[in-house]
Amino acid sequence: MDAQHRRLASLDILRGFDLFLLVFLQPVACAVLWQIDAPATRAILFQLDHEAWAGFRAWDLVMPLFLFISGTSIPFSFGKMLANGGKAVVYRKVAKRFAVLFLLGMVVQGNLLGLDPHNIYIYTNTLQAIAAGYLITAMIVLNFKVKGQIIAAALLLAGYTVPMMLLGDYTPEGNFALRLDALVLGRFQGDPSYSWILSSLTFGVTVLLGAFAGQIIKKHGKANPEKAARLLFAIGMALVAAGLLWSLEMPIIKRIWTGSMTLFSGGLCFLLMWLFYWWIDVKGHSRGLNWLKIYGMNSIAAYMIGEVVNFRSAVQSVSYGLAPLMGNFFEAWLTFGNFAIVFALLQAMYRCGVFLKV
Repeated sequence: MDAQHRRLASLDILRGFDLFLLVFLQPVACAVLWQIDAPATRAILFQLDHEAWAGFRAWDLVMPLFLFISGTSIPFSFGKMLANGGKAVVYRKVAKRFAVLFLLGMVVQGNLLGLDPHNIYIYTNTLQAIAAGYLITAMIVLNFKVKGQIIAAALLLAGYTVPMMLLGDYTPEGNFALRLDALVLGRFQGDPSYSWILSSLTFGVTVLLGAFAGQIIKKHGKANPEKAARLLFAIGMALVAAGLLWSLEMPIIKRIWTGSMTLFSGGLCFLLMWLFYWWIDVKGHSRGLNWLKIYGMNSIAAYMIGEVVNFRSAVQSVSYGLAPLMGNFFEAWLTFGNFAIVFALLQAMYRCGVFLKV
């Protein structure tokens, strides 16, 4: 595989897998399983929701993976831009992407479309976390080599950890990160159980970890892809172990994106990247997986359409006759129909070569 001149198939498919979970599998599965009261379905539903505070569930990996993947593409995209226009071009691209992602985040969860200033939230969405992490990572990657990037990641973790240790604890009521958000954002703060400002430092580490993965693949992918895969696996295992060890002192808490959560989830992302890269790009097995590119190559469009546009009324208008036959499962049918329409739109965009780039 010529990683420098061809799209990394595993990256598009892994990104698509993440978006498929977000804008199809999880909402549809939850809608169905909520109607079935059984120990097995309750166990699945538990994993398809976020941990209330300390701990980690399967669903807690979706957002870190989104951030991680945004970083993995940086070495490839920056390499092309630097070759064609230099750093000035890259800086303009980074500034534009940061602004657009931040604005789209306000559209999704900041109530921007409500046009009511009393209900507008400034910093409260995954796209904004990506924007912050992307900006931090871009500045580091553009100005430091790998050794400097590793030092920068350590400093970002320290910048998060020191005030958390000195100015509070890791309880919902006593942690510094949530207090800082409340102080700075005031009434423009969204969900008060999630932190964003201080956590921007650890968002940056998550995206930077993705950039490390991308640099490994770019460096070794052409000459020795097996070595790239081994490095991805080894680093992933090391990060998982480091995160678990650190969690003995700093709990794994996604809501405030603790350092231990950053390393633990980053390690899991490395392992997923290793699995997809090894299976698809190294071994050449993509059969049955390429449809995920429909989500992966239009990830922003998938996220925005899935989160903002509601097609349930359209599904209901053409299938309301099924309601008496389906009973409580009619709501699950509406959810399925909604996200099936999202997929159909993305599929049409894919076939027409229309991709939303930010």
